[in-house]
Amino acid sequence: MKKWKLFSGCLVMAALLVSSTAMAQFYPDGRPIYPSKRGSYYGYGGTREVTSRFSPNVYTGFRIGMTVGTVNSDSPYLDGNRAKVGLNAGVVVGTQLTTVAPLYFEGGLYYTQKGGESKYEGSKFTYALDYLELPLTFKYKIPVANDLTVDPLIGGYLALGVAGKIKDFNHRAAYGSFSDDYRDGFSRFDGGLRLGCGLSFDMLYLEASYDIGLANVGKDYFDDTHTGAFNLTCGINF
Repeated sequence: MKKWKLFSGCLVMAALLVSSTAMAQFYPDGRPIYPSKRGSYYGYGGTREVTSRFSPNVYTGFRIGMTVGTVNSDSPYLDGNRAKVGLNAGVVVGTQLTTVAPLYFEGGLYYTQKGGESKYEGSKFTYALDYLELPLTFKYKIPVANDLTVDPLIGGYLALGVAGKIKDFNHRAAYGSFSDDYRDGFSRFDGGLRLGCGLSFDMLYLEASYDIGLANVGKDYFDDTHTGAFNLTCGINF
């Protein structure tokens, strides 16, 4: 119930963000262009002509970083009370959505390592959950200096489990995290919310975000099992 309240609050925040763009200046590349200079910036005069001939600003980028993942479950076997560190890497593409504000939509494709660690009945378990992940976020670029913007973001992600191991250290056993041969495992599909903030300086980019898993990733439908992950990434935009 708390997660659905958080989800509703995020939707309200997004609606307020979009509605506030009606009072903004022109931001063709993430920085404000004042009315007196818009004509020279685009190579022709008049704000009406600028608006009608606007070409959306599009960028692509590469990202690499680390993920600190957790697994929270009603099942004591799958409940990870310790975090697991992994890697993430991927590519992104973003496009400006409006002529009146630096509001962008960004999608991408990542390879992300999530998971967790736990102790159950005296045995240590680790859960490695590797996903192909599709993040879909909205970013608002706030200029703070020349070539420097702060980029708060909100959105979600979809993920498909492709690899990973569950390791039982006490019995020295291991099996696939998404294997169909075991009931006490994980389903392949995951999805949830992503909240965070980025920092852009010229071509360089740094981002911190948190993923709130909303899908039940456990195979046992009577126990709720959800992932969570803190992501810290850096990269280059082109």
